[in-house]
Amino acid sequence: MRKKRLSLQDKAYKAMKEAVHEVVKRHERTGRPLAIWQNGRVVRVSAKQVLRKNGK
Repeated sequence: MRKKRLSLQDKAYKAMKEAVHEVVKRHERTGRPLAIWQNGRVVRVSAKQVLRKNGK
């Protein structure tokens, strides 16, 4: 069985997703809030809220 090659776009998406996951985990360990864009504003939320919302 042959492995499917990822496109450059797929590789970039995968790398970004992994990087974001690492940042959220780091903020969870240190207890620092994350700054996210929500309803046209920047808000600070806990990493635990983000993980719960995304089911991780």
